[in-house]
Amino acid sequence: MMNNEQQAYHIPVLLKASVDGLNIKPDGIYVDVTFGGGGHSREILNRLNENGRLYAFDQDEDALKNTINDSRFTLIEANFSNLRNFLRLEGVKQVDGILADLGISSHQINRPKRGFSTRYDEKLDMRMNQTAELTAYEVINQYDETELRRIFLQYGDLKNAHTLAKAIVKAREEKPVKTTGELNKIVEKHFPKAKTNKFLAKLYQAIRIEVNGEIDALKELLKQSAMVIKPGGRLSVISYHSLEDRLVKRFIRDGKFEGQAEKDFYGNTYVPFKKVGKLIVPDEAEIERNPRARSAKLRIAERTEH
Repeated sequence: MMNNEQQAYHIPVLLKASVDGLNIKPDGIYVDVTFGGGGHSREILNRLNENGRLYAFDQDEDALKNTINDSRFTLIEANFSNLRNFLRLEGVKQVDGILADLGISSHQINRPKRGFSTRYDEKLDMRMNQTAELTAYEVINQYDETELRRIFLQYGDLKNAHTLAKAIVKAREEKPVKTTGELNKIVEKHFPKAKTNKFLAKLYQAIRIEVNGEIDALKELLKQSAMVIKPGGRLSVISYHSLEDRLVKRFIRDGKFEGQAEKDFYGNTYVPFKKVGKLIVPDEAEIERNPRARSAKLRIAERTEH
């Protein structure tokens, strides 16, 4: 059971469906690569017997306060892009399933000093790992106009990326853009008034993805999951924006992120995973309880015998 503090930290999205998707063996070895408040991890542990094992990853030091006192559980303070190496340090070469709840936690959004939220006027930061060097300040003040435009378009799907990049570069020529409030003032005039919050959220998403290298980390996770999940094991991934979801969908379908699936000498297609069931999205009741779930998409895949 989660206590009130852990529940407030982050309400787990698609909890039952994502853990059901792992098709858990009671004595299996599982990995929750996005520990956060520990909601998904606790549900996995509930389904394991005394011989089962769960390893969890989180690079945010705040999440470490939610660690679970259970002999079957190990929390690894690291980015999931290093999944394979850290599992090997624990003596684990293969696992029965991996769960990933991508994106940002409610806790990170609600802590003003982290600079993730459009609602507070705080330093531009947005680091999930507080020891990382790159912050939102560097992105906004040091990236050239072309790079800013690419980030806003690719990671935020902002059609006026060119205008936004130009406005930021012009504003920072007078003085550095230091806070979220200052950034909001620069860009708000370029968004429709009725949809300002929606477009600001897209802008902040784009900056956050760049700061944390989220797309490269996801690609690494998917590639490494094919190496560490046993044949018949499962991958359960919850994504929150179309770029992530496309990568997950394409990797499950083709075993790669671009181009066609690879074929052997005889023309047989090699794909490390096969999809299980259809795309799963939250129902209205869950969205009402937890508005953050609105954009969530869950894809489940099973490791093939190749």
